[in-house]
Parts: sequence; C-alpha cells; structure tokens
Amino acid sequence: MSTARILRPGVLGQKLGMTQIFTDDGNAVPVTVIKAGPCLVIEQRRPDKDGYLAVQLGFADARKIGKQNIADVSRPQSGYFGKRKLWPQRFVREVRVGEKDLASYEVGQPVDLTKLFKKGDFVDVQGTSKGKGYQGVMKRHSMPGFRATHGTHEFFRHGGSIGCRLTPGRVHKGKRMSGHMGSERKTVQNLVIMDVLAAEGVLLVRGAVPGASNGYVVVCSSKKRHGQSWRPREEVADVQAKNPMKASKAGQPAKK
Repeated sequence: MSTARILRPGVLGQKLGMTQIFTDDGNAVPVTVIKAGPCLVIEQRRPDKDGYLAVQLGFADARKIGKQNIADVSRPQSGYFGKRKLWPQRFVREVRVGEKDLASYEVGQPVDLTKLFKKGDFVDVQGTSKGKGYQGVMKRHSMPGFRATHGTHEFFRHGGSIGCRLTPGRVHKGKRMSGHMGSERKTVQNLVIMDVLAAEGVLLVRGAVPGASNGYVVVCSSKKRHGQSWRPREEVADVQAKNPMKASKAGQPAKK
C-alpha cells in the first residue's frame, strides 16, 4: 500500500447557512451554502524556492468586512499585499496541491470553481466549531452524573474524584474535567457537492459544516474518497417477501 501523501486542490470560503434543495427524483436534501468566491491566489509555493508545492489563497477583501477598512490592516500586511498589487485579504491560508493542479491557480486571479469541483465530488470541509464557553463534565464529556436519590447532597453534576492515591500520586494528563468547550478546528469528511453556482461563487454541500454562520472554512477534495464521484441511491422496487410457506401455496384455491 502506497504511503505517498495525496495533494488535494482546495478553496477558501465563508459559511452562509443551511437550506435544502430538491433532487431530480424529488428528494429533499439539506445543504450548506458556502460562499467560495472570489478567492484570490496570492502566491505559489514551489519546491525549488520553498521546498514544497502549495498555493497561498486569500478570501474576504478587508475593505468589505463590516467596519474594517484598509486603514485597519497592519503595515506588514499592507506591504506584503502591496508588493503583489493585491488588496489585503482577511482570511489567508495555504493549500497543498499537486503539480498538475498548480496550473489551475493563477497568481493575482480568483480561483475558478468549475476547474476544481463539479457536482457529485466528495470534499472535506475544515472550520472552527462554535464556542460553548466554560462547561462541566456532563456537557463537555457526556458523563452521566450522580444519582438523584436519598442521601445525595449538592453532588449531582460533579466530576468525582480525580486522584490515584499514592501511586502515581498525581493527576493523569488528559483527565476529562471541566473547561473551555468548542472553538476548535474541526474537519468533516466525505461531504458531497450538490451544485456549483459559478456565477455567484457559491458551493452547495450536502450535510452540516462545522462552525457558525459567517465563519470561514477551507474546502478541499476528499482525502478518503479522492477521485470518486457520488451517485444518488437507486430506488428500491417494492418486492414481495419470499416466504416459503406462502410460496408453496401459490396457485392453490382458497379454502371455503
């Protein structure tokens, strides 16, 4: 089995929310709407100069995000983008790509979604999950809690003992305790692109994407199903049960 790393093309985007669409056979499919354009190509990383193959992408022009304007960008960022004659981008990430996919990314130009994805492609979407704040062990780790019966006082949702007596005399690393929950980088794999709206720069992805609405995400071709295409499930015809007891009596006249 080859252990070579699969370099997958990708694009940056912003999660707008969820809706549903209807397929050709009339089924309703829940989809996440991802605004993936315009996504500018800032720079190409090549092995002879940088030691690896990748493209640096930028999304969300700093002039168009709320009250932020060009004066809010730091001077190093202004110099970096000004050298490339581009407006500063708010969301900047690098995507590892192969040699054959590097031609699809032209420096200074927006990414053409139709060259990267098509309807039915499997993708992996990476985003930042919703922040839940400081939570206890029952919500954070799904612990059952203590029994609410006679003799239990103020100890219904506690985490319980965390010690180990004399040996080893300390709390083990990774102990499940209360703490900050959420706001972590999460990746949902094997989602399906249901449609590519190139004119609007929108991707319709079947299923849920991590993070809240208006959060930034990275959409790459699937790691586990790279090169595969999704096909709708065929309708199963209604077939009568083949009961041997009933089959043996087929064709016999009914009893009076």
